[in-house]
Amino acid sequence: MENQFFKNIESKTGVSMKDVFELANSLQGANFKDEATVRNVIKRVSQIANKPVNLETENKIVESIVKDGKNLDFSTLANMLNGKK
Repeated sequence: MENQFFKNIESKTGVSMKDVFELANSLQGANFKDEATVRNVIKRVSQIANKPVNLETENKIVESIVKDGKNLDFSTLANMLNGKK
């Protein structure tokens, strides 16, 4: 992919692509049935996006992923962080 593409994303979102790639690499092989792992991912995404997640929202995301078996991807997290289902 082109470097300008990433620069455009960074300028529009304020999120460093380096941080996104580091997060993506850290997720490979992660156990998303483990509550602690899921909570750590939520906290990391929250930090990267500079969008705080309150405990109630975090608990809903964890329950959705760990107990309900929802896939954990950036779209799912973004929708949950924005209060969408």
